[in-house]
Amino acid sequence: MRIPNTCTDSRRPLTKQEAIDFLLAHVTPITASEIIPLDAALGRVLAAPLTSASAVPSWDNSAMDGYAIRHADLATHDGQLLVTQRIPAGATGVALESGTAARIFTGAPIPAGADTVVVQEICERNGDQVRIPLDCKAGANIRRVGEDVRAGAEIIAAGTRLTAAHLGLVAAVGVAQVTVYQRLRVAILTTGDELAQPGEPLQPGQIYNANQFLLSGLLRGLGCEVVEIGSVADTREATIAALQRGAREADLILASGGVSVGEEDHLKPAIEEIGTLELWNINIRPGKPVAFGTIAGTPVLGAPGNPVSLFVTFCLFARPVVLRRQGIVGDLAPRVLKIRAGFEWPKPDKRTEFHRARLQPGADGELEVAVFPTRSSAVLSSLTWADGLIEIAPGRVIASGDLVDFLPFADLLH
Repeated sequence: MRIPNTCTDSRRPLTKQEAIDFLLAHVTPITASEIIPLDAALGRVLAAPLTSASAVPSWDNSAMDGYAIRHADLATHDGQLLVTQRIPAGATGVALESGTAARIFTGAPIPAGADTVVVQEICERNGDQVRIPLDCKAGANIRRVGEDVRAGAEIIAAGTRLTAAHLGLVAAVGVAQVTVYQRLRVAILTTGDELAQPGEPLQPGQIYNANQFLLSGLLRGLGCEVVEIGSVADTREATIAALQRGAREADLILASGGVSVGEEDHLKPAIEEIGTLELWNINIRPGKPVAFGTIAGTPVLGAPGNPVSLFVTFCLFARPVVLRRQGIVGDLAPRVLKIRAGFEWPKPDKRTEFHRARLQPGADGELEVAVFPTRSSAVLSSLTWADGLIEIAPGRVIASGDLVDFLPFADLLH
């Protein structure tokens, strides 16, 4: 049976934001986790908050190559101090006596008694004596205990995808292993009797199955483990069998094609027959028919078969679903940049449009947005031409020079 929902029971198509809000409200993170070594954690999602047992740095240390001194000694010794020790990084000096200085290097511990490091460039060294300007700043060039991380502080929150910077921070506090969610397993299936695999000879009426590789690449870019269901024949029985397999073997199912209401479109009725259909029909172009439901507790998202429509709906709807299912918390919305239009858009649509676009310098050298010359959702090469999408509100006419909303692929695909 279909679960009633006041939002999706409405006859009108949902807006983009209504659809995203609905999807995120109906998707929960996976719970299975594992402990892995730090050098295998890039791109994984932290399952438990990480705290630091120690402060970073754990002792005051020099921020520069120079001389460690007691600042009060400058006035009493007219800036002339005796250099009594040398402290490179990795070594430990002795307590600084009055009237003396320590030659010190970046990262070396500050010796007891010293309160200032003076950079070497403004000092004059003569044998075991150093002359230091009297006006140098007290307390300068010292990294204090806990300046970076306090002992006991949470350094990374649960639900964070770990980047190289995170790995560096984890290593800096001495942690060698982290607890992460298991990789999200996503089953992908592509529907259509016309599909052939690359490398096979095409029979009359066939096309190569680009969507399988498009979806697989998009998911792997988000750190998912892909379960290949393969091409599915245009029958209700084959569609049901593929969906049931996906529900058994994966944490999420993504399907392309067969999502509309034609005689050869079986995905929507198949979901209704063996599971629940929660959402269908979003007021966007391209990608209006998008099906979402569950089969045996596994979420399933169906997208159009045209490759550009599939790509756009993945970026807008599948991406946030994947991220939330992976355990990522917080705001999942991509950046929206306001950029000058380098094109005219005189014939708007009644739906919100997403068009392939790229940034380039205009005639005056300032950055502007160019758009791909056709709206066709079957032109796959347009996705390699573009570096983002522009979002155009229903009914909006755009003149050259107007500000438009640009969504960079750099955000949409990560």
